[in-house]
Amino acid sequence: MIKKVTITNVNTGNKVTTLVATDTHEKAIVGCGISPNETAVIEDVTGADEKLQLLTSPKPGTEDAGAFFSGVARCLERNISMVKSLKLQVNRVRSPRYKGMIADVIASITQGEKFSDAMAKFPDLFSEDILSLLYAGEEAGQLARVCKRVGLSQKKSSKTLKKLKGAMIYPGVVMVLGIAVVIVMSFTLVPALAKLFNSFGTELPFATKALIALSDLFLHRPYMVAVPVVGLYMLFTNFNKIMAQRWMQDLTLKIPVVGALVRKAASSTSFRTLSMLTESNIRLTSALEITSAATWHYHYKEFFNRLRDHITVGRNLHEGFLLESHWLGSDGRNLCGLIELASETGSGTEMLSEIADDYEEELDNMAASLDKLIEPLTMLILGVIVGFLIYAIYGPMFSLGDVILKKKG
Repeated sequence: MIKKVTITNVNTGNKVTTLVATDTHEKAIVGCGISPNETAVIEDVTGADEKLQLLTSPKPGTEDAGAFFSGVARCLERNISMVKSLKLQVNRVRSPRYKGMIADVIASITQGEKFSDAMAKFPDLFSEDILSLLYAGEEAGQLARVCKRVGLSQKKSSKTLKKLKGAMIYPGVVMVLGIAVVIVMSFTLVPALAKLFNSFGTELPFATKALIALSDLFLHRPYMVAVPVVGLYMLFTNFNKIMAQRWMQDLTLKIPVVGALVRKAASSTSFRTLSMLTESNIRLTSALEITSAATWHYHYKEFFNRLRDHITVGRNLHEGFLLESHWLGSDGRNLCGLIELASETGSGTEMLSEIADDYEEELDNMAASLDKLIEPLTMLILGVIVGFLIYAIYGPMFSLGDVILKKKG
């Protein structure tokens, strides 16, 4: 349920409206971050208005997570109480979901629950690896340190995601404009050209037939125009689900540049998670299992699951890497050498952290230049669309001379 809170400054009279995703007015007061010189009026948002507010309000993500954990860590390092630390974060996060989460966690802690148990009630916001780290940090008395590491990791992820999304805007716009041009031409230019082409009495190119058939479909069934629009909407909204399919993950690994980017993204996330888990003194088999669950690419899920199985039967980490390095692509052999070095020097956690740092740096560099890397793909898409339209429209014109000569004969 969404609560709309209108906050009024009693000194200036200025009003600010904020949204909090929670179930009670008391929690909404906590989640809005009201100050002593402010008053609040709370309204319940339900029905279509609630869906509209959720659609237009900021979404929970890595940016909010980074701000939240970094802020909590900074407060705990200065021995500020947990409840006070959480209250100080409500104005740092932007999404109603995070504001409501903070209010719910504060309510749970005041009732005697542990911080990690209260956070575990939000599996949609916090993955299994983060929850395990929080639990281990509480047990070891290093919660501030764990929150700081999680915050840094989330901030890095947020920075990289912004670069990736920014680089994908151009090809996305090209695809949308290309489909829009085809739809507009199907209602305007193509019907007139179809009459002209049919008067030729000659065989039309396949591209022209396809364009005319598409135009006839849209003219006689205008509602079919919604199909490409809905298709694009479903593609963008379900992109993560599509990418979770095994065949799609295999396909992306085979695409030049994209495959390397996918591997580095999966590797940086996986090894950073494993590094933080081992640093928190979590048993290696449990750390590998949690890392596998938290990894989004199935190649790496398989790798860490099999690595755990090797550790369970008595092999060391280096032997497991040697047997399963093929899941890691071209970097597998290099990583085996690093793990062997870590085994000989007893610096496993430091080496895992170093591997994660290297992958994050490489991913950052690739993301920064992704717009240049993806430009050839964008030009290819644009060229295919323009080439198809030009050939479909001008292809029959090339046979116009033969038609005229036949009529003269």
